Amino acid sequence: MLNNGNCFSIQGTRPTAVLRFKGIPYGAPTGGKNRYMPPQKPASWSGVRECFGHGQISPQTPADLRSDYGMMIQWDVQPGGMGEDCLVLNVWTPGVNDGQKRAVMVSFHGGGFATGSGNAPGYDGAQLAKFGDVVVVTVNHRLASLGYLHLADLGAPPEFAQAGVAGIMDLVASLRWVRDNIEKFGGDPGKVMIFGQSGGGAKTSAVLAMPSAEGLFHLAGVQSGSALRLATREQATKSAEALLAKLGIAKSNIADIQKVSWQQILEAQTSLGPGLGFSPVVEGSVLPHHPFDPVAPPESAGVPVVISTTLEDAALSLTNFDLDDAGLKNMLNQRFSGKAGEIYALHRKSSWNAQKSPYLIQAQILTDSGFRRSAITQAERKAALGKASAYMYLWAYESPGFGGKFGAVHGTDVSASFHNYQNGIGGSGSPEQRALWARFASAWVALAKTGNPNCPRIPNWPAYDSTKRATMLFDAETRVENDPRTEIRQLWAQMPPAAGPMG
Repeated sequence: MLNNGNCFSIQGTRPTAVLRFKGIPYGAPTGGKNRYMPPQKPASWSGVRECFGHGQISPQTPADLRSDYGMMIQWDVQPGGMGEDCLVLNVWTPGVNDGQKRAVMVSFHGGGFATGSGNAPGYDGAQLAKFGDVVVVTVNHRLASLGYLHLADLGAPPEFAQAGVAGIMDLVASLRWVRDNIEKFGGDPGKVMIFGQSGGGAKTSAVLAMPSAEGLFHLAGVQSGSALRLATREQATKSAEALLAKLGIAKSNIADIQKVSWQQILEAQTSLGPGLGFSPVVEGSVLPHHPFDPVAPPESAGVPVVISTTLEDAALSLTNFDLDDAGLKNMLNQRFSGKAGEIYALHRKSSWNAQKSPYLIQAQILTDSGFRRSAITQAERKAALGKASAYMYLWAYESPGFGGKFGAVHGTDVSASFHNYQNGIGGSGSPEQRALWARFASAWVALAKTGNPNCPRIPNWPAYDSTKRATMLFDAETRVENDPRTEIRQLWAQMPPAAGPMG
């Protein structure tokens, strides 16, 4: 049991060497009059609160059971129930009230800005807490139209001014909770690392640009989620107009959106289709500018950041496993008219692709045009500030899941960052995989503890710059290469922007 003086008493479980506290509230329920409002502090309680099981997750559409990728990453497993009492977090720690000053590793979950939770199996922090002697925190927060409905430009009452950024304001509230409480959990509030993959990387990118988050964290990791830009007021207003119309709420009665059920809002959002996205809005106050466009954010200039992609990130949304070379060329002609031949030739001759199928080469190409180009730009802009280091890695180890057909797919490195070598997407506990997972987790923990990922288990990892472009390659052989796949990077640097798949 943990007693925090006059603040709260909670009880967790300790089945092994790590204590687990699940479903701790860091904010009040977000329904009713709190809907679309900035996060409020949770109500206090008397007695001991049992934190044995997960709290609620933000309302969302469930994973598609027909998706092999979704099943491989266990995205259909989001325990805790669903509802608007979702401002909760989970903590794993080797000790409480022990006077230790452990590094704190705060994970923002993936799933874009629309799905997922910190309750998912892939984010279980027990192994990482034990392996690194660190405190691990995962966070639930508002998602999609419940977290990012920009109403300020539709004549909404002034109290709705921050509705379009409520979800990332939740993240800052969770970091304030960490600052105020984590010492009792054996953590150091002066040594906090935020990190996330995919949508979690985009959230981390956003928090790096938030004035309200300054000083609440000290290190960061962005894995396959380099968000250079977020939604503009104009884009977000169109999405909000569509949702209000679907709900039958007039602009003159916007406050009525607090009276309908969250089920109605989710149903309306889902019926509008995935093309109508809801994400944080650059509204000029909470988010004063885009995170990494045109430059890296000055708000986090002194924060070291690790930035990454996986070799075949884009395979997460590709299902044409029987693609042949003719089909690949046809796809390239349709998508990259005028450059298809050059793109095909460069990727086909690459030494990285000697044994790769057309399906996986396709995934690399789409990754290079989207995820990877954004990650490289983010690292370049961070390094250009000259205030704190950027580090780059490329995850090239192929997931063995589902017969290995997805390659080094989006999310394979998540299990490594949590040292979860038994997780379905990343590994099956083989000696080779456990050694790689230990190398990666050691670097991740070193970053959290020292601000530098270098440690005895990996080769020397230089900071990234636009001259040498040192990149750590995590594979069966972990090594550093300067500017890997140079010609391919140069090709995409000259191409007009093209959106890659985002998860």
